[in-house]
Amino acid sequence: MPSKPQYGNWVAPRMIRACVILAAILLIVEGELWIFADGQAALTIIVGVLAAFFIACVVYFRHARRLFSPEGGDIQNKVLDLLVSHIDWDGKGKALDIGCGSGALAVKIAKRFPQAHITGLDFWGADWNYAKAQCETNTALESVETQTDFVQGSATALPFADGTFDLTVSNMTFHEVKDAKNKIDLIKEALRVLKPGGAFVFQDLFLLKAYYGAPDELVAAVKAMGAKEVQFENTSNAPFIPTALKLPFMLGAAGVLRGRKI
Repeated sequence: MPSKPQYGNWVAPRMIRACVILAAILLIVEGELWIFADGQAALTIIVGVLAAFFIACVVYFRHARRLFSPEGGDIQNKVLDLLVSHIDWDGKGKALDIGCGSGALAVKIAKRFPQAHITGLDFWGADWNYAKAQCETNTALESVETQTDFVQGSATALPFADGTFDLTVSNMTFHEVKDAKNKIDLIKEALRVLKPGGAFVFQDLFLLKAYYGAPDELVAAVKAMGAKEVQFENTSNAPFIPTALKLPFMLGAAGVLRGRKI
């Protein structure tokens, strides 16, 4: 067992490796074009531009990874704290963390609400370096293992009965769910397992109109699902988020959606 929790990083190493490999391949192709493809200046320039793009991606994602890390700006931890600060709950009962990853959010909720039991759910696919065993190790190291349990499953069809939980939360997960064509359906499924009167707090790239529409449309859609006190907050402008992470595919489209089930 490691000596301290391992929560990973939202910029996966595979992403950086893929950019490195593509840049290397393109540089090799460009070199071959310079040597052997006389008269192919336009193609050579195009390949060179693509190589430069992937090199820039490597530089950017390495920088972003450091900003998310505790050694850099610790932005990953601060984003989770931002979600937790929006939880309006007495902490008595059961909570569900959809897309729990490495268990970081479940740990924070367990520490804030010592009378609560938190279930973490994740698909734990190959795209991310997270696992159920990692969650269990982290909660043991944080001394909240008796408050938590973890199950594998999909956010599109949660393996729980209607009205099971007093609180449902999710952080930066819904936009990543590949088997959900309509991301708003994931919110409906999260509300299904919530008890009447139960609270929900979701943080995601809710400002991506292609996924969620305009914020007022999203709020209206969630109210139509049987929710009340629904509020949306743009969290992409949080003061701790550096400019480099305000791109739409990072935190530049982030927002918090919260409310209660009727």
